[in-house]
Amino acid sequence: MDATLPGPNPSFGEATRTFARIGLLSFGGPAGQIALMHRILVDEKRWLDEPRFLHALNYCMLLPGPEAMQLATYCGWLLHGIRGGLVAGLLFVLPGALVITALSAIYLTVGHVALVQGLLFGLKAAVLAVVLEALIKVSRRALKGGAMVALAIVAFIAIAFLKLPFPLIVVAAAAIGAVLHLAGLQQSGAEAADEDDVAYAMPEWTRPSARRLFSTLAVWLGIWFVPLIILWQALGPAHVYTAEATFFSKMAAVTFGGAYAVLAYVAQQAVEVHGWLKPDEMLTGLGLAETTPGPLILVLVFVGFLGGARLAALAPLAGGIGGALVTLWFTFVPCFLWVFVGAPYVETVRHVRWLASALSAVTAAVVGIIANLAVWFGLHVLFGNVDEVGWGPFVLPAPEIGSFDAVAAVIAVAAGVALIRFKANMIAVLAVAALAGMAWRMF
Repeated sequence: MDATLPGPNPSFGEATRTFARIGLLSFGGPAGQIALMHRILVDEKRWLDEPRFLHALNYCMLLPGPEAMQLATYCGWLLHGIRGGLVAGLLFVLPGALVITALSAIYLTVGHVALVQGLLFGLKAAVLAVVLEALIKVSRRALKGGAMVALAIVAFIAIAFLKLPFPLIVVAAAAIGAVLHLAGLQQSGAEAADEDDVAYAMPEWTRPSARRLFSTLAVWLGIWFVPLIILWQALGPAHVYTAEATFFSKMAAVTFGGAYAVLAYVAQQAVEVHGWLKPDEMLTGLGLAETTPGPLILVLVFVGFLGGARLAALAPLAGGIGGALVTLWFTFVPCFLWVFVGAPYVETVRHVRWLASALSAVTAAVVGIIANLAVWFGLHVLFGNVDEVGWGPFVLPAPEIGSFDAVAAVIAVAAGVALIRFKANMIAVLAVAALAGMAWRMF
């Protein structure tokens, strides 16, 4: 039997064009991006089946770094090996990276202009609707049965109101999923995967190999650390580029739970320790990243751009572009390492049913995590000031009612109705929202 995946096996060129399309349309944060990939790769193209897609998603949720970018890399790897994963991952990141770099340059030079502020205002409000639409879609796929719904709710409460760390929630969810399966209360989905694998064989590169493991490790550790050593030797540890490369390498290894999980730490370090940003600029960068295609962690490119622009002893734009490139390299190279090293072994455990159940429970918990991100983003879009109050062990958001932004709410509701009720084109909705925001701020 030929080593093919289910459905029509795409050529490398067709796969490249499809992942370019995904990269250009990947707005709305991880929820929207995962929904987009599922719609194109599973429903439309039928290159991957549902169990394999969800199994890949479960693994990527456990990795440090942007899960949607790593999922794109994993899917590309399934289709065409290392080159497929590399192309899929790069095409997922590069469009947004170019946009965020351009927006960073605009912010540095004309960020005070009302027209630019209005554009960002309208886009942020519309992206709230995009995130909510995607959350609905992901919830419908991932929450199979009452136990998974309950797990998602508990995860939401744990991270939103108890402020428990993301890794603890993931480990607890995995343990609960394994126990539920062993107790006969939860089906893992591995049975369906077994049946699928009878119908087709997997490509050779998806099978574990010690030789491939060590060669992949050697290549990608070199790609990661050799440039870092060069920066240390050529510029010294005190230079802004060396400091950014070191700092973002650390972030790449500990960013479990996506961008929001580490934003507070990044902001504190970038502002108070390194002096790359002013105190209020992290939220500006987050707003820019929310409105560009690609992973939300691209907000770090904004941080690196401003640090380079201000401290590299070059012309501001040249220094900023250098800082953006350094940040981009040391943030995303490790993502390819995690996928290419781990994916063959993850594929082999799809048939370990208790482990598959544990990973399914992780996906359910992540729905709760994404719901928390949607609430957090919604509060900061709709209210100018959001504080927190303690109530026993709980920490509750306390938006200032007087800071409610009625115009942002109108734009968000209109965008939600257009996307959810009338299935309008996402890019068209974002464009109209941006125009509305510009009109409001100008007139």
